[in-house]
Amino acid sequence: MSQGTIVVGTSTAQRIRGLEMPWNRVLGTQDQAATAAKALGPWHPQEFLAECVQNIEEAGGLMTFVFRRVDGAPLAFRAGQYLNIAFPVYGEGEEMVDRSYSISSAPTVPWTFNVSIKRDPKGLVSSWAHENLRPGMVLDMLGPVGAFHLGDSDRRARYLFLSAGAGITPIMSMVRTIHTLPGQADVIVLCHGTVPGDFAFWPELEYIASVDPRIKVHYSLGDRDKPKSWKGFAGRLSAKMIEEVAPDANGRKVFACGPEGYLNSAAELLRGLGVDDTSVFMEFFSGDRKTLLEYQKEIVLAESIAEEVAESVEEFYESQPPELVMYEPEYDETGTIEAGGQELVAVAADAPVPPAEPVDEQLPPDTSNFETVGEGTITMSFVRTGINVKINPDQKILGVAQGAGVRIGANCQEGMCGSCKVVKLAGEVTMNHQGGIRAREITAGKFLPCCSTAQTDLIIDA
Repeated sequence: MSQGTIVVGTSTAQRIRGLEMPWNRVLGTQDQAATAAKALGPWHPQEFLAECVQNIEEAGGLMTFVFRRVDGAPLAFRAGQYLNIAFPVYGEGEEMVDRSYSISSAPTVPWTFNVSIKRDPKGLVSSWAHENLRPGMVLDMLGPVGAFHLGDSDRRARYLFLSAGAGITPIMSMVRTIHTLPGQADVIVLCHGTVPGDFAFWPELEYIASVDPRIKVHYSLGDRDKPKSWKGFAGRLSAKMIEEVAPDANGRKVFACGPEGYLNSAAELLRGLGVDDTSVFMEFFSGDRKTLLEYQKEIVLAESIAEEVAESVEEFYESQPPELVMYEPEYDETGTIEAGGQELVAVAADAPVPPAEPVDEQLPPDTSNFETVGEGTITMSFVRTGINVKINPDQKILGVAQGAGVRIGANCQEGMCGSCKVVKLAGEVTMNHQGGIRAREITAGKFLPCCSTAQTDLIIDA
């Protein structure tokens, strides 16, 4: 009897080259069966309500707040992006205070998302959040926003992550994302802190590095004295330190986040090591022109496809199995119906409609007696300051106004933080903001002078 060989099967497993985000192929497909999955794609910034569901105290004075969207939809974002959040610091019914915070969780786990806030003893919002933000509280959010993020695909996936202090939050999102994805990657993380054991997320970073050979984590104590038991680096970021952890830095993409001085030093050091500027990405709130153009494209995209995305989210819920129908939000012709509030009362179609109350339209204040300064073809009247300021159509309003003595607070000066927000009583402006103002605020007449130019004469409440 002859003995033959039967081949039952041959292993064809192959290592996935590089990294690819889970939504990358879905967004490019024409298959209608994938329509529901498009709800998980990082489409564009949008306004939504989110409920805090958990608080997690981190090392380094950080508190992680875990949120979920009230409408039940996933939060689609790219690792490294941030949210603009309205905080009721002054109480219910009072003016909200907007701040931007990075998302520290991974977009591959989209049903909840984390915002990690470092407490600043002198900070208005961070102190309020640590003391008052608790599970069950609902906040108004805008996002995701930001060009500081991992790409949707990267065949090489070789990274150097640099962080100092709270700059670890977007970096943590990137590390968590890479750890959850299959594929080849080579990641080096260098964290700067002040006290051993006070590095934010260090227990998780240590765990990830111990189980994922693709990721290596290093720590430095900055310019503080090094304890005898300390095994990491000491001293400020230097070329020698970078070469020690990543001798091939000029062959990696570098993502850095931290204080301005730290980032300026990192940029100079990386340039000296031969790392091309096109491979360096930094979380500057006053970003370079390339970054700002990317932000502007995101906002334009948000306005152009908002309706399409709303439809894809609704289709997402319609595609769920009957067992999950209890979680489906209700919709009307304007979008998702928010839960809560008073019970809706049906009104008969033939019921009498009360007459609308007359609207008392106030005339703009008289500014003819104001002193006029500056040069330009357009006049801006600031009613609180009592001054008329001339400006040309190509000039940003904020700088000209401040130069004339008008007191307008400002931080980022790029339309991202919302701190310069003022009310326009009359006239038209062109505004290219980066997520620092909400649609309802624009409808109410508010605008950001840091990123706005005048189309006509203006009357401004400042």
